[in-house]
Amino acid sequence: MANIQTLDPSASPLDYYGWELRRLREANNLNQTELGRCIFCTGSLIGQIETTRKVPTRDFSERVDAALGTDGLFSRLIGLVLRSQLPNWFQPYAEMESSATYISTYQAQLVYGLLQTEAYARAVLATGMPEDLDGQVAARMERQRILERERPPLAWAVLDEAVLHRPIGGHEVMRKQLQRLLDVVGHRWMQIQVLPFAAGEHASLAGSFTTMRFDDDPDIVYTEDVISGHMTASPDTVREAALRYARLQAAALSVEESAALITRVMEERYGDRFRAEERVVA
Repeated sequence: MANIQTLDPSASPLDYYGWELRRLREANNLNQTELGRCIFCTGSLIGQIETTRKVPTRDFSERVDAALGTDGLFSRLIGLVLRSQLPNWFQPYAEMESSATYISTYQAQLVYGLLQTEAYARAVLATGMPEDLDGQVAARMERQRILERERPPLAWAVLDEAVLHRPIGGHEVMRKQLQRLLDVVGHRWMQIQVLPFAAGEHASLAGSFTTMRFDDDPDIVYTEDVISGHMTASPDTVREAALRYARLQAAALSVEESAALITRVMEERYGDRFRAEERVVA
């Protein structure tokens, strides 16, 4: 209990969440086990979250709000908590991403983060050997909530064909990930194009980049290297990025042709027939 009593609510969003959870639980005259029963989890989990040893989820937060009658307090806090789980160098980008009105991205290696399934994201994030993989996965899923708004940002993603073929997480994970791409193809706010291998050399051989546009702020270009990310509002860089993106779009398959290619790769590379052929070869 000493760890709980010395928790500093001003130290971080996670500390504040844990401090408030303990305060309001006690105000309702509930011990950890009793609250756990109310929201269908263990008292141990309540204790871990109160002492910041475990990152809460949005579902957990909604159930706590209902059980304690906190008028959505924890459901509001969870966004800040999960964003704080992102790497420090990535947090400024996530902040800008959440307020963008238009996002255009070229991805050379991976599915765009806002379109990743939870299983795909987990496989990707695990390669960095994070201390709290669950927390980072939850944070990535939380980012995707901007696409669930009544007026989400308009977004355009150009994916290199290599993204479709790289078996992140295995066959089943990839099949569901490609289906996720197909599921959003018909949405007004998201367009997906695939840059085919046949395009050869193209305008962004140097790697992935994302441009964000805002209602009242300058456009921003975002890139990443091995260990960090970089944002710039330099007009020259923004102009160059816009030109390169236009060339990528021109070289890519149409939205309809891209959907057909995604479907073909999903069935031929990650379908049941392909797995059966693999077993025969083995």
